Amino acid sequence: MNEKIMILDTTLRDGAQAPGVSFSVADKIDVAHTLDELGVDYIEAGNPASNPKDVDFYARMRDRPLRHARLAAFGATRRKHATAERDSRLAALLAAETPVVVIFGKTWKLHVSAVLGCSEAENLAMIADTVSFLKARGREVIYDAEHFFDGYRDDPDYAMETLYAARRAGADTLVLCDTNGGTFPGDVARITAAAAAGLDVPPGVHCHNDGGMAVASSLLAVQAGARHVQGTINGIGERCGNTSLACLIANLQGKGGYRCLPGLDRLTHAARQIAEVANMTIPDGEPYVGAGAFAHKAGMHLDGVAKLPATFEHIDPALVGNSRRMLTSEMAGRTALLPRLQAYDPSVTRDSPVLLTALRRLKEKEHEGYQYEAAEASFDLVVRRLTGTYRPCFELLHFKTIGEHRPHFSATAVIKIRVGEREEISAAEGNGPVHALDRALRRALEVFYPQVKGIRLIDYKVRVLDAAEATGARVRVLITSTDGREVWTTVGVSQDIIRASFEALADSMEYHCHQRT
Repeated sequence: MNEKIMILDTTLRDGAQAPGVSFSVADKIDVAHTLDELGVDYIEAGNPASNPKDVDFYARMRDRPLRHARLAAFGATRRKHATAERDSRLAALLAAETPVVVIFGKTWKLHVSAVLGCSEAENLAMIADTVSFLKARGREVIYDAEHFFDGYRDDPDYAMETLYAARRAGADTLVLCDTNGGTFPGDVARITAAAAAGLDVPPGVHCHNDGGMAVASSLLAVQAGARHVQGTINGIGERCGNTSLACLIANLQGKGGYRCLPGLDRLTHAARQIAEVANMTIPDGEPYVGAGAFAHKAGMHLDGVAKLPATFEHIDPALVGNSRRMLTSEMAGRTALLPRLQAYDPSVTRDSPVLLTALRRLKEKEHEGYQYEAAEASFDLVVRRLTGTYRPCFELLHFKTIGEHRPHFSATAVIKIRVGEREEISAAEGNGPVHALDRALRRALEVFYPQVKGIRLIDYKVRVLDAAEATGARVRVLITSTDGREVWTTVGVSQDIIRASFEALADSMEYHCHQRT
């Protein structure tokens, strides 16, 4: 098959409308170049008529040209009962100086009357005038038929007339939009096929995910004849988001025989890099690009994958730039633990006593509340101890935290550690006891290990393990840290949340010191 599917990513426009997502101009530039390196065909980056940030972005992008993708500005058809030449929104689109303009117009007669408040004939004129105006000024025009599937169910003839109006005026691509995100995939396929039969160019598709069906709908639309797909790399967008392009592209190109990108091996990296810029976390179970997409936990699965990956993996994770993970948990068997121990002691075999000891220790610790599948850095230290390769980076002699409310709550921590024959005492204030303890520990360790200055905490989670004990319950603390090159997670468990936090903090520092020495 190997047919080309054009990919338009709208992370910087539709994705920016997701709750909690806000891109600075610098962020938008970073994301645009990441998408360009990935190899998407179009990057829809904002509406220059709606805010100064997008105007600034498009101006700055003139000095930062893209190598592969074509930059697109987004906007609406001209205002009713006006001319395109005098419409300020269209002037802003031209001022952005992008080679491509995406224009949306109304398809559903309900919107024509209730939202635009104009006649059906005037709506068709608005579409045609806008497209011809932009084409006359040298722009490639992608026409988004908003609410197309709802409009088609209401009145298929009028819905098609809106597409004909755009096409006669010169639109290069006609995109069928499931704007409310509630159309069933089978209906998307049926209507896309019907629309394609009446057009002289293959249509595109843009699906929202309000019914959890955006990827399936887009996939079926392609099978029904669509050759242009819109979405966002991580599926973010207004309300419930858009088609996840990472998932869709991996399915289309990795399994469906279509050609979307030059290659898939950068897909996971791009998805994670853009998520970091958006200050969001990709769920571990996200297909193809999640940290758990190729993670195996059950002993039988681990054994099968070790013998033949295809037994429990539908594709090779390297195809999409991801990697296999053998999780360490109480469900794991010797197959999962053996490579971990052999990394430090190649002489370990399946029958070595140390392997059986490690398996027993793992199950005992998880019974106590530790969760090593989510804190593999802490388990790395356990393995080092078992194989005799552990060297303590420091010894805790004492710590104390004090919290008080003056006019504002603050906390102080004092800590005393020993490294070799030397002792160090440090104190620090913080927003709370864990923050103060973290700062005091770092301050003491920096005397011996200057590299810890580069470590920063990026996530902190607390889980109550036995809720019936209320405030006296044991808690599990997971801390995720980074030095800018690597990300790792450590765990601590105690009835004292400060003690559990310190255990996780100490493991984080120890892990880093071991990795860098």
